[in-house]
Amino acid sequence: MPGNTFGTMFRITTAGESHGPGNVVIVDGVPPGLALCVDDLRPDLQRRRPGQSALVTQRQEEDEPEILSGVFDGKTTGTSIAILIRNSDQRSGDYSDIKDKYRPGHADYTFDARYGFRDYRGGGRSSARETTARVAAGAIAKKLIAEEFGGRVLAWVSQVGSIKAHVPNPECVTLAQVETLPDGSANAVRCPDYEAAAKMVALIEEVRRDTDSIGGVAEIAATGIPAGLGEPVFDKLKADLAKALFSLPAVLGVEYGIGFRCATLRGSENNDLFTSEFTSTGDRKITTASNRHGGMLGGISSGLPIVLRAAVKPTSSLAKEQATVTRSGEPTTIRTKGRHDPCLLPRFIPMAEAMVAIVLADHWLRWKAIQGR
Repeated sequence: MPGNTFGTMFRITTAGESHGPGNVVIVDGVPPGLALCVDDLRPDLQRRRPGQSALVTQRQEEDEPEILSGVFDGKTTGTSIAILIRNSDQRSGDYSDIKDKYRPGHADYTFDARYGFRDYRGGGRSSARETTARVAAGAIAKKLIAEEFGGRVLAWVSQVGSIKAHVPNPECVTLAQVETLPDGSANAVRCPDYEAAAKMVALIEEVRRDTDSIGGVAEIAATGIPAGLGEPVFDKLKADLAKALFSLPAVLGVEYGIGFRCATLRGSENNDLFTSEFTSTGDRKITTASNRHGGMLGGISSGLPIVLRAAVKPTSSLAKEQATVTRSGEPTTIRTKGRHDPCLLPRFIPMAEAMVAIVLADHWLRWKAIQGR
């Protein structure tokens, strides 16, 4: 099966299934000398971990990473980094009655069409369980861009169903706002607009009681990104970011900047006008007065915050009875057993951050190679 590798210079390769022994990622391209240990990987893996709140799947996985290679005395060696995250709470028997049925919204039929054989336990290779490996790799990418140029990637839930958050300055959102409520308790839905967050929680609980699910939107902001990352044609930064986000399970739409709203504007309304400002060292820095372009022009970073949004569909696995067919085409019905998120958004956040950080790390290393640094 091809298609398990992503990136050019910062390159990841993943392997594993939802109900197999574990998931593994091999990360190539990390420069030697970067301080790295499992404590750097744990925070984002815990944010992605199932069972972390009443709003997500109750599958219990510790998601404890094991670094198998590429690190010595607490620093990267420049060789391949291998990380293993073991599975420990599989209930494969929950899926035995659907092995010959196609679950609506899942990859069952298309996987069969492609390979003629599939692992029906959970989602097999198509399962979001695979993203544990990406999140571990993304934690390395985050650390690399932070140390190399002060870059930061942060995501949050901006919409669940019809409930939309009001976040006027995406670049000003903090990790504390995303993760913690004013009273110090966990922000289970990861929305920095606390009034909207409470409504989102109520909606998710409502659809869960109805044995249903709900979708939404995640917003991602990358700040401290230097101008000049990306290529002007096929390897546009926006194209690689879109591919990265679309490669995540359940993503049905990606936009950046003002996105589809540009369709209603005139050019004079859409253009961000260039200006300059003085830096702390007294130098002039070229910038724009607004950021409708979402930090990218011509597929190359402009130095302004890169702002993206990903639309995430409702969870396809439902305990609610639905019509379907068997592998032979016979009509039947299906109820999906197992433990599933009523809304994917809260656990999607670290996945989105990881993929954006991986792309930025990759383009940074590509830019350095061109510059001969």
